[in-house]
Order: sequence, then structure tokens, then C-alpha cells
Amino acid sequence: MEQAESFNLILENVIKENWNRYSLSDYGENNFQYKDVARIIEKIHIVFKESGIKSGDKIALCGKNSSRWGISFFACLTYGAVAVPILHEFHPEQIHQIVNHSESKLLFVDDKIYKNLTEQEMPALSGIVCLKDLSILLSRDKKLSNAREHLNELFGKKFPERFSPEDVHYYKDSPEELAVINYTSGTTSNSKGVMIPYRAVWSNREFAKDVLSKHLKAGDQILAMLPMAHMYGMAFEFIFEFCQGVHVNFLTKAPTPQILLSALKDIKPGLIVAVPLIIEKIVRKAILPKVKDPKVALLLKVPVLGDMIREKVRKGLSEALGGRFYEVIIGGAALSQEVEEVLHDIGFNYTVGYGATECAPILAYRDWETYVPRSCGQPAPRMELKIDSPDPVNVPGEILARGMNVMQGYYKNPEETEKTLRDGWYHTGDLAVMDADNNIFIKGRSKNMLLGANGQNIYPEEIEDKLSTLPLVAECVVIQKGEKIYGLVYPDPDKVKELGLSADNVKDVMDENRKLLNTQIPAYEQLAGIKVMDKEFEKTPKKSIKRYLYTNEEI
Repeated sequence: MEQAESFNLILENVIKENWNRYSLSDYGENNFQYKDVARIIEKIHIVFKESGIKSGDKIALCGKNSSRWGISFFACLTYGAVAVPILHEFHPEQIHQIVNHSESKLLFVDDKIYKNLTEQEMPALSGIVCLKDLSILLSRDKKLSNAREHLNELFGKKFPERFSPEDVHYYKDSPEELAVINYTSGTTSNSKGVMIPYRAVWSNREFAKDVLSKHLKAGDQILAMLPMAHMYGMAFEFIFEFCQGVHVNFLTKAPTPQILLSALKDIKPGLIVAVPLIIEKIVRKAILPKVKDPKVALLLKVPVLGDMIREKVRKGLSEALGGRFYEVIIGGAALSQEVEEVLHDIGFNYTVGYGATECAPILAYRDWETYVPRSCGQPAPRMELKIDSPDPVNVPGEILARGMNVMQGYYKNPEETEKTLRDGWYHTGDLAVMDADNNIFIKGRSKNMLLGANGQNIYPEEIEDKLSTLPLVAECVVIQKGEKIYGLVYPDPDKVKELGLSADNVKDVMDENRKLLNTQIPAYEQLAGIKVMDKEFEKTPKKSIKRYLYTNEEI
């Protein structure tokens, strides 16, 4: 297998080579050049050293996306400490639990999140540091307080001359050394601490460099909208771009279509990385009403004229997203078949990848020009994937993976580690088929698979994909009660309001949806009923529904 290089050495060289180039920004404010990043990293290193932090110690980070979050993360790695990113959307009790479970010595946190935390619930912490300005929010160690109080003086002593690229020297990591413990957001269970070694961080960066570096160059810009505490956003909206000399703009507000489209128009990113929900919202609001119009649908069938209309729609969507991107990479969950069919029909430059936190995250990808619709690409470099099935082309089986991207295991959880890493393979829990060209087509999660009355395998995600295209359906989950299958639906509140519908009207529409859906699917998959939900489904930060919360929903 290919030997991993030192990731921290890559960071060191990138900072030196791009010293005066812009690196990180909080969209609309706080612009940092690479030299600014290096200076703050050095100051954090001084605080670490003076307060007794050693290589291998865990440092927790909990905050919304921001430049200072990114700088603090790199400060941990380049010192030799283990970074423990915590999703800011976790409840305070979960944050306390992760800080304690990871044995973190310090916690870097947003001041707003800190207000909801209870210091006494994290007794092993030496201190809590504010991400915004590195002020000390809690100190249980005089050395930490003293280091922060005299930080500028200590920095001046260490660098009596002007701080320059020649002063940047970072901890040299080894491939199997632990870099990150990333706690999963979990659609099927509670969080587990995924142990990610440097080889996996390096390999994911190397993958992105191989497939994207000719399209995204130093000085280009990107808009980072996914949570940095999740490996998808961290790897492909932050780490790769920083190492490429690309200017990363963190979207600090929730990516609603209006805010997102405004920022994309302004920044004109060279690459867009997104979860399906974001793209689906934009396509359903701006594109579907046009192409589904009976008159337009008829014109699309006319040779030449149809192609002209498709090109106009494609160009309009591209311009709305900034107009300069090479492709839109969609991952984190399944893309709606209806939306994908439209994107493919208009020739839009999109692709769908496949990953998992346990692989930091990439497992499969294919460039948009060769991407096969409904697939999620081919095995990524340095990764081997196989389908655990007697007939992998036709009969779904679990995706098994091995290679440089795979985690070391779950932190302090040998039972789950043994379940997931078996016989040299990572058992993903995802069910798929793989064609002769190694394109992977995911059918669903093995934990989600339902068993029909006569032993048939039922993949709820496939039913949900069809249900989501029907009138008033904003979100849906398919569950099983005994031998019967039911749909849970959260109706589109804007449409309900626009049409002036009562609760009874909505139920009537859903019953018609059920009847229509049942004409499109096999008898053993048909819905016995639809329950209308009064609020959105609870989701993970990558906007996947937490299915396990609804499996026992009363009908």
C-alpha cells in the first residue's frame, strides 16, 4: 500500500508557500491570511506548552463554523494533540458526555454555547477557552491562566525578530498516530467516537488533490456551508482547500436557500460541496415548477428546441449557484430520484459521492463527466470495496471496505469496534449492488431494512424516494408495524398555508397520495396508512433524519 506522508509537514509547507494569500474568512468579516493563521497557531501552541499539554492529549472543539474554529483545529494537530470536534447542535448533556468520554484536557468553545454548559459536569478539564478571542472562560490551572495573561510577552520572547515563514515548524506525525476523535451524529444510534489516524486524513486530502486540483487552484474561493465538526465538511470544504491555497469562506448563518444563493452569487466558488437537502430545496423551488409545466414538458420532447430549453435551464441554475464551479458534489444522504432525473436531463455538472465518518470520510466518487446516475461513484483510491452478496450485481449485500481511509476503531468501545471491524474489513451497514464497472448503487441501511410478511426485503428509502415526490410531502419516513408498512409525513407548511388547507384536507391529500403510491410499488411494499406529523423530523447536522427516533411511532 502507498505510504502516507506527514500531514503536518504538508500544512507547514502550504502556510509558507501561501504566506500573503487569503486563507480563511467568516463570510462578510474576519479575513485571515495564511500568515495570520500561522501566528495564531503559534500563540495557541504557546498556551498548550506553558499549561502542560503534551502530544497525544485530547483537545475538544465546540462551535459554529468559523475561521477561528479552523485555526484552533489545525493548532491541535500541528502541536501533536488529538482534536475532538463536537457538533455545536448537540445538547449540553451530549457535549458534557463527549468531553468526559474523550478525556479532553481543554475545551475550545463559542461563548454562546458556553452559557448553556455546566462546568461541574466536566470535572477533568483544565480549562475552557473562548474560540472568538482565546480568552479563558474557566481555568483550573494557574499555568493556563498565566500563559494566557502573558501570551503576547511569551510570543515576543520566542520570536524577538519579525515572525516569518522560517519560524513555522510543526510536530511531525506518523501514519498510525491518532489525529482526530470524531463523534458521529448518528441516524441509527447514539454517538460513537471514531478514531481517525493521520493516514486517513492524509489519504482523503490526497484523494481530493488527485481529482480536483486541476479545477480548484490557489487563490480560488469556496463557500463552506457544512458543519466542520462533521468529516464531510471538514475534509472537502476545509482541509483540502486550505492545503490547496484556496480561500475558504465560512457561511456562519444557517444555509437557507435565500442566504445560500446570495452568498454563492457573491463568492462564485470554484467547487460546491453540499448535502441533498440543500440542492433539493433549490431545484424544487426554482427548477421543477418550470420543467413540470405541461407546455414546457411538451416542448422538451421537440428535437433541438428541447435541447435549447434544457441549456437555458442548466445555465440559469449554474448562474444562481455562482457560475464558476467545476461541479457540485452531493453526499451525506441519498439524493431524490426526481431531483436527480431533472439534473441529469438538463446536463447539470453534479456528482454523488459516498462516505462515512469511519473513513474520514470518502469511500466512493466519480467525476461528473463520467458519473452514472443513481450511483454513488466507484471505489476511491487506496480503498477496496466489495458487496457481501452471492450475486453483487443483482442481489443487494452489505458494503465492506478496507484501505488507508478506514478508522482505527471506536474510542473506548471495543464491543462496537469488534462488530464493525471484522476479518480485516469495515462493515458499513449500507446495502448496495455493484455493476461490472464497479459503480455502487446503494439500496439502504441494513439497520433500516424491513422484512415483508413472506420474507421479502423492503428498503424504506426507496419507498420514501417515491413518496417524497407526491403533493404536500416535505419530509417522510417509512416504518413497519407488525406485518404492515406505514408512512410518516411532515407536510409542506408553505403549500398548506398557500392553499388554505385544514388538517382534515391534508389527511385527505395524504390518503390520495397513499393510493397513488401503492399503484407504483409491489404489493408487499404498499402502505397501510399515512400519519401526518405536526413538526419536522429531528435531524443530524448533515440533515439526515434520525430514523431510530420514529421506529416506534404510534399510528
